[in-house]
Amino acid sequence: MDRIADAIDSLTARIGRAVAWLVLAIVLLQFVLVVARYLFGFGSIWLNESVMYGHAALFLLAAAWTLGSGGHVRVDIFYAGASPRGRAWIDLIGSLLLLMPFALLLLYLSLPFAARSWAILERSQETSGLPLVFVLKTLVPVFAGLMALQGIAQAIRSWAVLRAGRHNVAS
Repeated sequence: MDRIADAIDSLTARIGRAVAWLVLAIVLLQFVLVVARYLFGFGSIWLNESVMYGHAALFLLAAAWTLGSGGHVRVDIFYAGASPRGRAWIDLIGSLLLLMPFALLLLYLSLPFAARSWAILERSQETSGLPLVFVLKTLVPVFAGLMALQGIAQAIRSWAVLRAGRHNVAS
C-alpha cells in the first residue's frame, strides 16, 4: 500500500513541479500587459486570457501536490496539539468523509461540463480571445481526479500510522 501512496505522491509532485513554472510565465505576461497598457496604450484580450488560463492551470493542477506536501490550509485547533496518531485519525477521517466525497462529486459533475465544451470546441466569447475554453474546462475534472488520488494517498499513509503505530505521518 505504501508503494501506491508513493506512486500517487510522485505523480502529483511531478505535475505540481511542472506547473509551478507557470508562475514565472504568469508574472512575465502580467508585467508585459501592464507595461503595454500604461506606457503604450495597448491592450490584448488574448494575453489577458493567457494570464487567466495560467492561473487556472497553476491552481487546479498544483492543488493535489500542495495537499500532499502539507501546504493546504487547515484549522489547527485540534491538529496542532494532536499526537501523531491523533493527526492520522484527523487526516483519515478528513480524507474519507470530506475530501473524497467532494472530489468524486466534482468529478461526476464536471465530466459532462467538459465533454459538452469539447463537443463544440468551445472558444472565448471575446472575438480576439483564446480558442481554448474547452481545454480550460477540462482542468476541472483533472483537478478533481488528482485531489481524489491524493486523498487516497493521504488515507493510506494515515491508515499505516494507525495500524503500525508509526509516528511519521505527513502533516
